[in-house]
Amino acid sequence: MDTARQPKFVRMTNQRRVIIEILRSTKEHPTAEWVFERARRQLPNVSLGTIYSNLRILVEQGVARELFTGEARCHYDANVEDHPHFICTQCQSVIDLDITIASTAIADIEIQGHKVTAENLQFFGVCAQCLLQEEKPIEDNGDDHE
Repeated sequence: MDTARQPKFVRMTNQRRVIIEILRSTKEHPTAEWVFERARRQLPNVSLGTIYSNLRILVEQGVARELFTGEARCHYDANVEDHPHFICTQCQSVIDLDITIASTAIADIEIQGHKVTAENLQFFGVCAQCLLQEEKPIEDNGDDHE
């Protein structure tokens, strides 16, 4: 058995427990800063650096997933099952999509000699909420420029 490739066991500290509870309590895909703001309610002396290092450990342990969305900050997800995301290019929200990837696509990839072990499908565009904001008419301010 190749033990070099297996992650070493890291005990569940109170800080890690609070962080994972925060991640599991939301459908948001928060940034470390978002987690930090909520963690400080339970752990007033926690630092942002501690949040970052514990998020890294939770990702390494497979308890959380790190999402790279094209912006400078990563987002985190407690749902570590393979599932696609939609990333809004306007508000930067990350949304779980309730779709499945066709097994025939994975089979096609494997026929080409590759082995699929996980998927990380991300769609980029404008979310429904931002589209609604775009559709709202601009209020008439009373000026008539005829």
